[in-house]
Amino acid sequence: MGGSSLQAALIAACAMQSVGVHAAQPASSDYPNRPIRIIVPLAPGGGSDYTARYIGTRLSDRVAQPVIVDNRPGASGIQGTDIVAKANPDGYTLLLAYSTHAQSAELFSRLPYDPLNDFAPVTLVIETPLTMQLHPSVPAKTVKEFIAYAKQNEGKLNYGSSGPGSSPHLTTELFDSMAGIKMTHVPYKGVAQYITAQLGNEVQFSFSNMFTTMPHWKAGRLRLIASTGKKRLEAVPDLPTIAESGLPGFESVTWYGFLAPAKTPRAIINKLQQEIHSIVFSPDVKKQFIEQGNEPLASTPDEFAKIMRADATKWGAIGKKLGVKLD
Repeated sequence: MGGSSLQAALIAACAMQSVGVHAAQPASSDYPNRPIRIIVPLAPGGGSDYTARYIGTRLSDRVAQPVIVDNRPGASGIQGTDIVAKANPDGYTLLLAYSTHAQSAELFSRLPYDPLNDFAPVTLVIETPLTMQLHPSVPAKTVKEFIAYAKQNEGKLNYGSSGPGSSPHLTTELFDSMAGIKMTHVPYKGVAQYITAQLGNEVQFSFSNMFTTMPHWKAGRLRLIASTGKKRLEAVPDLPTIAESGLPGFESVTWYGFLAPAKTPRAIINKLQQEIHSIVFSPDVKKQFIEQGNEPLASTPDEFAKIMRADATKWGAIGKKLGVKLD
């Protein structure tokens, strides 16, 4: 059987397990004893996809079972996330979630799941500020120059995101509000899709993770302007933050972490947390993440739950203040 056929068969097997064809297995010392599926609710090519595959490969080695990454984009990540919410709570279906997951708890009035109560947090893995980049047709080279240009060209600039309610969407709306400008939102299914659109000048502005856009700004196809964190990126120390570039107090940081369906046995959650923690803080993985503008993290399941609830409250308040309506 060829590699693609084998992967398809494994995904199909995992899918059957997740919808109840096989009864949920109780926590046992032999977990895992079959393939684990990681659902990424966005299209391939972005930070969620990269993080899931990078960690999934190493998790497979550690637990001696296949770990399959299954991209399920659609409806701003809702479709893929719903698969995990309704999966058997047996540890064989996981979600690679990022900040949007918690933010959606307050910004969507109707969801087929409860973002906070229908999932069991496993662990955070990385935190990263977003980077602000422009198409070369925009003459600005600093945040202040861009704000001035946007004011002079009101209604002429588009920005891309990975969907309504995504971190790039909310971060841009926050930036627009604080800067006193207005750009047109053009949503896509994932980071790779809107960066491709930006390369073609369909959108002129975007926020994204650094490791997706690095090849493009190094090649001069996009212009890197600033980052959204409290402090400068260790990987690009000459890149200023937006807060120090004319908008004091501006901050937007994205986290990535693993969730399981609610009621997954705590013994399984703890085993996954320990294995993933060991992967993230192994010297080669930690070095790789830092070089790509990320900060490796470790959290207990309870700590992760608190962070998600705090994020839901924070961005829910920001969304309401900005008038962001997602359904």
